[in-house]
Amino acid sequence: MDFMLRYMYNKEAVDWVGDYNEPLTGFSWRGGSERETTGIQIWSEVFLVDKPDGKKVAVLLMDTQGTFDSQSTLRDSATVFALSTMISSIQVYNLSQNVQEDDLQHLQLFTEYGRLAMEETFLKPFQSLIFLVRDWSFPYEFSYGSDGGARFLEKRLKVSGNQHEELQNVRKHIHSCFTKISCFLLPHPGLKVATNPNFDGKLKEIDDEFIKNLKILIPWLLSPESLDVKEINGNHITCRGLVEYFKAYIKIYQGEELPHPKSMLQATAEANNLAAVATAKDTYSRRMEEVCGGDKPFLAPSDLQTKHMELKEEAVKLFRGVKKMGGEEFSRRYLQQLENEIDELYIQYIKHNDSKNIFHAARTPATLFVVIFITYVIAGVTGFIGLDIIASLCNMIMGLTLITLCTWAYIRYSGEYRELGAVIDQVAAALWDQALYKLYSAAATHRHLYHHAFPAQKAEPAEGSERKKV
Repeated sequence: MDFMLRYMYNKEAVDWVGDYNEPLTGFSWRGGSERETTGIQIWSEVFLVDKPDGKKVAVLLMDTQGTFDSQSTLRDSATVFALSTMISSIQVYNLSQNVQEDDLQHLQLFTEYGRLAMEETFLKPFQSLIFLVRDWSFPYEFSYGSDGGARFLEKRLKVSGNQHEELQNVRKHIHSCFTKISCFLLPHPGLKVATNPNFDGKLKEIDDEFIKNLKILIPWLLSPESLDVKEINGNHITCRGLVEYFKAYIKIYQGEELPHPKSMLQATAEANNLAAVATAKDTYSRRMEEVCGGDKPFLAPSDLQTKHMELKEEAVKLFRGVKKMGGEEFSRRYLQQLENEIDELYIQYIKHNDSKNIFHAARTPATLFVVIFITYVIAGVTGFIGLDIIASLCNMIMGLTLITLCTWAYIRYSGEYRELGAVIDQVAAALWDQALYKLYSAAATHRHLYHHAFPAQKAEPAEGSERKKV
């Protein structure tokens, strides 16, 4: 794994393997009979690679614990093996010295899953499986590298009539489940590596034959033309979609028992639909940001709603256009989820757009000023005609409103007590919508009716004002 990191960081260099006196760093490792890695580890950096066709892909390197060994339960091994196989476009099956029958038997769970998946989608569920046989000791039978590995694997996976039916089925299903199957035979790194407890990965202590084949193996796996984009159900998987698949698979592997292949298929169908939801939702968000996000100017509410309906329809069309597992009925609830989430996003965009409206931003102080003015006028008039109780009540309301206005101004200036500020905004908005705006509308209506009933008369010209020109 650490040589893979060296290649990804220095793939443009001819001698990417590094200095012969440089210790090997990256993923945690050590020599010995006990395992070092537990569970699944993914390198924290994503490598962006330009494919020969011009497309840019993201490469994640993942290391897993040794599986099907004396330190792992069957459930632990199967879980790690399943997760790594189902989320990887290239799965390297690391074996020691040979490919044994039990190594093939461990693929039985996935061949059954693959059979069910192909009944659902008619596509091979997995992409590339590579048998990496390390410490290969029979180069006189099959040479080191991919060519010898191909001939060796062809012999190992050959179906013959004298095999047990179960062994024949495993071999047939392995071929039917993986798009590409290959093998690489790697020599032993040498006794200095195997017997030195202080070995730290320096190339000078590794046999030349191993280094020679290592320089072939890593580019064979990770060169731009060798990389396969992860696909599920024929769809390319994005980083966002990969998270959905991870969550779905981890959920079914949390139980005490190994999940049934049907459960794995159900989880894949669920994640497949959730990934389609995420893609469509991201498309809607990106397009709406271009319309009213960030520093875009205020947009009329009617125009914003029209654009929302247009982009929502595009997102729904995108969701429906993605090939999904589970059938139309299964996908219907995810379509509803997409529409609900888009509507929630639209509410946020409305609020963001309204915040750019100058009047909307000033509505609270304007409303409070109107209340202060009205109560001041009423207090003056009622006090003048002797209605002191009403005048006192108006003065009290005016004082409370003035205090509220000062409090609101302090909250906006300091940023403190934001919850109280939100309450003041809500009360001011309700007061404007339920009272002041209605009063304004009623007054405007009465003014319009008055002018309609009593149109302005044109002034008659004064008698004798017109003189005949001489």
